[in-house]
Amino acid sequence: MKFNDYNFAGKKAIVRVDFNVPLDENGNITDDTRIRGAMPTLKQIIAQGGSPIIMSHMGKPKGKVNPKMSLSQITDAVAAALGAPVTFVDDCQKAQEAAAALKPGEALLLENLRFYPEEEGKPVGIEKDDPAYEDAKKAMKASQKEFSKVLASYADCYVNDAFGTAHRKHASTAVIADFFDADNKMLGLLMEKEVQAVENVLSNIKRPFVAIMGGSKVSTKIGIIENLLGKVDKLILCGGMTYTFSKAHGGEIGDSIVELDKLDVALNVEKTAEENGVELVLGVDSVCCTGYDFKTFSVKPDAQIKVFPSNAIEAGWDGLDAGPESREKFTKAIEGAKTILWNGPAGCFECEEFTPGSRAIGEAVAKATEEGAFSLIGGGDSVACVNKFGLADKVSYISTGGGALLEAIEGKVLPGVAAIQG
Repeated sequence: MKFNDYNFAGKKAIVRVDFNVPLDENGNITDDTRIRGAMPTLKQIIAQGGSPIIMSHMGKPKGKVNPKMSLSQITDAVAAALGAPVTFVDDCQKAQEAAAALKPGEALLLENLRFYPEEEGKPVGIEKDDPAYEDAKKAMKASQKEFSKVLASYADCYVNDAFGTAHRKHASTAVIADFFDADNKMLGLLMEKEVQAVENVLSNIKRPFVAIMGGSKVSTKIGIIENLLGKVDKLILCGGMTYTFSKAHGGEIGDSIVELDKLDVALNVEKTAEENGVELVLGVDSVCCTGYDFKTFSVKPDAQIKVFPSNAIEAGWDGLDAGPESREKFTKAIEGAKTILWNGPAGCFECEEFTPGSRAIGEAVAKATEEGAFSLIGGGDSVACVNKFGLADKVSYISTGGGALLEAIEGKVLPGVAAIQG
């Protein structure tokens, strides 16, 4: 069923959204992109006289109640964005009465789904190498089905609008769909746009196609990197990955982040890029610091900041952003692109001293978009970058999905989409 073809009048719709928004130490939302992203779907349900029952996860509570990850902290913000009354239910498995009493134009927000281990469907307190693990896995699968059945019982239809978790076969993203027939389950407006955006990148490529992969580790991006090497014309690798590549060639990287067990992987990426005729663009210099606090995203009072070649960083110095030569190199690589994918920052952009690398990439992407490129930005940090730099309205599409976007571009089937589309 297509969302716009469904009549929500008098219907209760259980809607999976991705409200896993970042909060500060006082529980205040620091980036509401994901909340705003779900509003068209939720508002349309209400406008038609329906009642959304909103469900989401927040953080990784690992199947236990954790007040710091309670969705009660965002109820007022959701109500304000929705422009309708939102009642918070403090237990997602005990919302029968609240759902029954729900009137057209009103909404419920259920407590964090992941306070129950059944949401993710992983056995708790037992390791995979334990002989009893398989039995525990079967038992959890049965429990997950019952958990999903309860959620489904609250509503007449199911809407999945959480692209950020579409790559997980969780209770609320996939299993719940089994309890609704094809005419009463659908993708939300945001999910439809996300799926179309991926389609534009993969099936409607206009060249040159430039991909920018940032972030700290090669290991978390290797699947997407290998897949992109068969599709792109240029691949920019930045962020913490820079130092694994530098180290692979015997460079000195000081105290910079590195994956010593992935040096061969880095060399293989370079070899594959050359074989495929892909221009691999790596940073050549780095803005480094002697005292950076990764918990508070700040420079310590007695710290020093200096630019080093990325393969000649002195001991005691930590590479935290792309240097001026690297920024110029990245900008030139993006010039003239017609399709752009950006996932991951060029450095610790949360701290003002280390924003220039990510800002340079963002501004280059915005300029290419203005000149006709289709630009897809995905991943929490990349989205935070474009918002911080005021570039959100200067790119083609901002995805709410990180892992889901990467897996979709890798060509993997997303369980959250398959559960509805088949």
